[in-house]
Amino acid sequence: MNTDASGQGAASVAGHVADADQPVTGEAPRTLLQVRNLRTIFRHDHGSLTAVDGVSFDVRRGETLAIVGESGSGKSITAMSLLRLIPSPPGEIVDGEVEFDGRDLLELSDEEIRQIRGNEIAMIFQEPMTSLNPVLNIARQIGEPMEIHSRRDRDSIWKRCVDLLRQVRIPDPERRLKAYPHQFSGGMRQRAMIAMGLACEPKLIIADEPTTALDVTVQAQILELLKDLTRDHHSSMILITHDLGVVARYADRINVMYAGRIVERGTSDEIFNHPRHPYTLGLMESVPRLNDSDGTRLRPIPGQPPDLSNLPRGCPFHPRCRFAMDKCREAEPPLEQLSEEHWKACWVDLDDKH
Repeated sequence: MNTDASGQGAASVAGHVADADQPVTGEAPRTLLQVRNLRTIFRHDHGSLTAVDGVSFDVRRGETLAIVGESGSGKSITAMSLLRLIPSPPGEIVDGEVEFDGRDLLELSDEEIRQIRGNEIAMIFQEPMTSLNPVLNIARQIGEPMEIHSRRDRDSIWKRCVDLLRQVRIPDPERRLKAYPHQFSGGMRQRAMIAMGLACEPKLIIADEPTTALDVTVQAQILELLKDLTRDHHSSMILITHDLGVVARYADRINVMYAGRIVERGTSDEIFNHPRHPYTLGLMESVPRLNDSDGTRLRPIPGQPPDLSNLPRGCPFHPRCRFAMDKCREAEPPLEQLSEEHWKACWVDLDDKH
């Protein structure tokens, strides 16, 4: 159906473009992942709700794609659907195609998808303390993917674990490998999770809110580390976050999600310099700016994300949108193409509002 969004920028939305990595020019790289019309529902006693509603996007080889939105927008469920990690019941992927490197992941057997998880596609979760096993040392946990997916012997796996801890910049790796998760700080646990994800040199890394529980300084270090490692390993990455300011510097393209749908997508230059959906604009206005010389104050988005089991008629965002028109309350806008890489699902022309 479509492509997606690419991004770059600075940790602050203001002035991000000057610091951004430049987008890839020339011939477009080959597509690694194609998602088409993905729909995931959750059944409950009174019916069902659609958590991912017709989502389509691509991930190119070697790029970082950000998926941005508030909690409940469908970001993490989209990522888990790609790897068929949705608990069933109550969840079910009811439609769509997820073509990864020429194979539809939704059509593979359970054994075939297990060979891809942690091997060709790795997922880094947002809470390493709950993702790491507290009774196994770090070496055992980083080495496990290699034990499952490779034929390395024990000595080779140990050397690889030492090298991985060095790559994620954990000092004294031989000693640290013998430690347990509770002996690591939050930042070190997240680095260990990244090392685990890189163990089998995956083609795609999915980082789900990888810096949520970390302070600002460590957050920046982890994001820089992920960007460097994906470049060094020639991996693609899907970076999931609720914070547009986080992705400004690190993503090549951006998908903005709301109520289980992509409402805007484009290159980071397009998203940050020329947002075309009021929700995207609201997310940007909610990011603190380092340079506030014009006296601009934060403008939070009013209200709460909608109940997915009882969405409003028309555009799901219209109850919170300061630009809403009568048409917004009556009909849901389609995702329309504005330029080669820029798409939006909105009846409002923000250019007329400025």
